[in-house]
Amino acid sequence: MATEQGLTKDTILSSVAGYREQAAAGASKEALEKMFERDKENLRGMGVPIETIGDHADPDDLREARYRVPTAEYALPADIRFTSAEVALLNLAGSVWSEKSMSEPARSGLRKIRALGNDVDAEIVGYAPRISVRDAAFAPLQRAIEAARVVSFTYLRPGDSAARVRRIQPLALVEYEARWHLFGIDTGLGAERTFLLSRITDGVQLTRDGFDPSLRLGAGERALAGLRDLASAQQALVEVHPGTEAALRLARRGAPAAQGLYVPFVDAHVLADELASYGPEVRVVEPTRLRDLVIERLRATIARHEDVA
Repeated sequence: MATEQGLTKDTILSSVAGYREQAAAGASKEALEKMFERDKENLRGMGVPIETIGDHADPDDLREARYRVPTAEYALPADIRFTSAEVALLNLAGSVWSEKSMSEPARSGLRKIRALGNDVDAEIVGYAPRISVRDAAFAPLQRAIEAARVVSFTYLRPGDSAARVRRIQPLALVEYEARWHLFGIDTGLGAERTFLLSRITDGVQLTRDGFDPSLRLGAGERALAGLRDLASAQQALVEVHPGTEAALRLARRGAPAAQGLYVPFVDAHVLADELASYGPEVRVVEPTRLRDLVIERLRATIARHEDVA
């Protein structure tokens, strides 16, 4: 970042701390160059862009290539100004996400904001909520969305005994009811589908096939609208014991009913997992299918403990 013209590899190896010390300790040039290449990849993986400026007459000749971090990646447009409170809030919003979970545009924007050097409102900094991404499929799916690449993975639908391979054009990742979903086009069906990340049973494979990036426009909004419509179309009637964890959590998203609460849901199996975890604090009145799923899980828990005993 110290120069717009960039530095050659030899200059970097001889002048930058770390390489200079290794050279003085007797490291070979080959070892230093390997270290340099590894460091470049690590920096790029962290979202730091590194430009390689080669010979315009022969772009493949990198013997005298220069390397630089473009300052434009760390500068906001001149007409954008933030107050100290606004900078604090933007930094706080960025800290909610782990760096791995952020898209490249988001990382770039956060770098520019943090490079401003503005004072921040200290009263705001103490509040630091976190959004956790536990699903292993999240990161590769995010990369595939950014690159507009088709992915394949095995997916276990509720009620199926075996997972099936799905080939998807991934368009958006959305969070709904504290769970992450992939929204995309199933190439086998030629239709949009939504997948629960926790049901992906193996590693996500990025294929060489791409798709039109414009398909991503508005995909997140369509996915959330579809999930909300599905939840509003199917509701569970449950009885809960007042003052319990079940009453507290379910009341947040449910509506009062004469016999308890109406709780909207997207996936009966997911809701059954949650309701079973409350044990005797909750009882399903309807639908019958959901009640059966909860009973099935409770019986399985009893059987597991009997086996242990």
